[in-house]
Amino acid sequence: MTPYKSQAAEKRQSTRDRRRLRALPVSVFGEECYVATGGQRIRVNVRWGTGVPLVLCNGIGASLEVLDPLVEQLDPNTTVVRFDVPGTGGSPTSLAPYGFPYLAWVLGRVLSELGISVVDVLGLSWGGALAQQFAFQNPRRCRRLILVATGTGALMVPAHPRVLAKMATPRRFSDPDYAASIAGELYGGTVRAHGEDVARLFLQQLHAGSKMGYLHQLLAGAVWTSLFALPAVRQQTLIVAGSDDPIIPLVNARIMNALLPHSRLHQHDGGHIDLVHNAAELAPVIETFLHELEEQP
Repeated sequence: MTPYKSQAAEKRQSTRDRRRLRALPVSVFGEECYVATGGQRIRVNVRWGTGVPLVLCNGIGASLEVLDPLVEQLDPNTTVVRFDVPGTGGSPTSLAPYGFPYLAWVLGRVLSELGISVVDVLGLSWGGALAQQFAFQNPRRCRRLILVATGTGALMVPAHPRVLAKMATPRRFSDPDYAASIAGELYGGTVRAHGEDVARLFLQQLHAGSKMGYLHQLLAGAVWTSLFALPAVRQQTLIVAGSDDPIIPLVNARIMNALLPHSRLHQHDGGHIDLVHNAAELAPVIETFLHELEEQP
C-alpha cells in the first residue's frame, strides 16, 4: 500500500469515528478519542490530572457516560480513564467472542497507547471481573484494586433466577419505561424509590452498543472465574458491596474478602448501582482508600 493510500484510509477511518462520536451523547468530563489496538477500535475518555490514573471498568452493556456521576464526585486532580468495551457505547462490535484475558490484554495496550503505565483499577459489576483479570495479568502495572458490586464470575452465589432472567437481555438500555419499571427489583438500594433516575441514566445509551456486543459480554462472564486465583492477588484491594444488591448477593463480597490476602470490605446499605446513583456517598470511600495508601511509606 502506498503512503498516499495509507493516509487516505486513515482519513476515511477518522471521518467514520467522528460521525460515530457525534451520534453518541458526549460525556461532559474528559477528552475522547479512539484507540486502535489488538484488533479492536476502543472508544476512550480521559480526564487528565496528576498522580496515578484511575481506570474505570464499567458494568455489562453500559457505555462510559453512565459513570459520569462518579467521575463528577472524584477528585478533579485525579486522572480518570474510561472506555467502551467492544460492542458497547461507541466501540465497534468484536468480530468474534472474547474472554477476559484477551480484553485485559487489549486494555493494557490501550493504556500504553495513551502513554500510561502504572494505574489503579476500579471495576463495577461485570467490570469487576475485568479489573480482577487485569490485576492478575499485570501485577506490577496495577497498583491498587477496587471491586464494586462484583463477584468471582461463574463460580459464585447467584442472584434469584427472576433477576438473572432480566439480566439476560439488554432491553433496559433501550427502553426507558421498562428500565424504570424493573429498576428497583433489579438494582435495589436507592433506586427502589427512584426508578425514573435509572431510566434517565440509560437514556444516554439509546442507539449505543449492539445486541451481539451484549452477548459477547455475557459469554465472557459465563466461562470465567477468579475463585481459585484470588489468594494470589498481591494488590491492596477495596471491596465495596451493598446489603440490598439483588444481582450480586452480599455473601460474594465476604467470600472475596476472605480469599484476597490484602483486602478490606466496605459494606453500605445501598444496591447494585449505588456507586453511580449515590456517588456522593461512595466516591469519598474510594478516595480515602487511595489517598491513605499513597501516604504510606
